[in-house]
Amino acid sequence: MNLNLTEEQTLIQEMASRFAETELASVAERLDQQGDRELFLSNLKKLAELGFMGLNIGAAHGGSEAGVVAFSLAITEIARACSSTAVTMSVSNMVAEVIQAIASEEQKQTYLPKICSGEYSAAAFCLSEPGAGSDPAGMKTQAVNEGKTWLLNGTKMWITSAEYAGVFVVWAVTDPSQAKGKGISCFLVEANTPGITIGKAEQKMGQHGSATNSVIFEDCRVPADALMGELNDGYRIAISELAGGRIGIGSLALGVALAAMDYARAYIAERKQFGKAISEFQGIQWMLADAYTELEASRLLLMSAAFLKQQGQPFMKQAAMAKVYATEAANRACYTALQLMGGVGYTREYPLERFTRDARVTTIYEGTSEIQRIIIARELLKEI
Repeated sequence: MNLNLTEEQTLIQEMASRFAETELASVAERLDQQGDRELFLSNLKKLAELGFMGLNIGAAHGGSEAGVVAFSLAITEIARACSSTAVTMSVSNMVAEVIQAIASEEQKQTYLPKICSGEYSAAAFCLSEPGAGSDPAGMKTQAVNEGKTWLLNGTKMWITSAEYAGVFVVWAVTDPSQAKGKGISCFLVEANTPGITIGKAEQKMGQHGSATNSVIFEDCRVPADALMGELNDGYRIAISELAGGRIGIGSLALGVALAAMDYARAYIAERKQFGKAISEFQGIQWMLADAYTELEASRLLLMSAAFLKQQGQPFMKQAAMAKVYATEAANRACYTALQLMGGVGYTREYPLERFTRDARVTTIYEGTSEIQRIIIARELLKEI
């Protein structure tokens, strides 16, 4: 792997950094504390106009065709300013990639341009359920074939962007007679389809700007051609695409952690105690060195996973390694940054408490740290 970025990758990284600084940094606190849906959606539209909602999608379907490495770089830069915006961008890109990977040409032409252009403010990934989070194969949502239509019934939980998504990728059991995980299929469901109810927004610890809701399907009827990919092959698709989503969440965590450490580093260089800057104390310097070393290791793991995916090589183990390491390191870094700033870091006057809250969920969604370790071990044992 060549660690030097291409000219295009550098350009995308710089563009994302500028957008984060000029459009997001000044409003992130407002989105967190007060919420402003109109402003949030406006920024998503601007990101789409920059090509950030289809970074790994082919140009023929409205995408930027910039690749997975560029996607990871862009997510990190956006997350430095606003993780709520970054997670919406990450999930929308993931949904677009699912469609690109398995949808029919007609489905691609119908939905990909709408996601990439921002005609849809976002797209949503409907997999988790009240009793099927870390174990999605245990889902209960069913789709019954009625000839020219499918009838969907069930409830999905923790769905990012559900309130303003234009289309849902929905997993449902289509053959309950098959073994667990074998009779599941994947559907494209437009948000305005009768029979869909969006639950109230969850009151979360962090990432307040991004809506997370339940999605209830009650006799939701979709056409036969809403089926995406092969019948009863949906679980394999979900597991495969989640691996790519982990690169996005690891990259998001890295961005939040870098923002936290950069803020604390600048603070301790100015703040004085015992007659000298806090940064002059050796113990403080070691805390700084350890945190930035872990974040650099996170970056390299993410780049490795992104590069392998971009080359079409197996990357599940590397994506799980990158996700668990980057998200755990991000949580440690945010707490280190808060500790470096002392009592003021614990107040809302400074952004450290927001960074810390926003980072916490990264070890949970897109597969918990515990699930990542199971995946890593499974892949290692397969290699024997």
